[in-house]
Amino acid sequence: MSRPMLLVCLLLVLIITSQFEWRQQLVNDIDPTPGVSHKQQQISKREEAVKEKIIHDLLQIILSQEKNIHKLNELIQSLRQQLSQCRCHNETANGTASSWTEHAIELERQQIVKD
Repeated sequence: MSRPMLLVCLLLVLIITSQFEWRQQLVNDIDPTPGVSHKQQQISKREEAVKEKIIHDLLQIILSQEKNIHKLNELIQSLRQQLSQCRCHNETANGTASSWTEHAIELERQQIVKD
């Protein structure tokens, strides 16, 4: 082969291979990107929906727990008031019982002295 023929063949090979590479790059850039991008967008939307659902559920749980805590605090306050009232009644009852006991002891002494 002569030198010019060899150069022409090399030039043709370069042109053909470059055309093939350009087409392959265009196909790779054009075709998969929308499909992959669309799939990625769908996956991202699903992930966001799941995250929002989880956050919503957690907020509901937190609000429910706060309501329960509030109810428990009200019950504790009520029980403290009842305990305070019981202590007052108990002190009054103990005072009355001790005066009755003192009165009974005094009556017994009087009977012993009379006898």
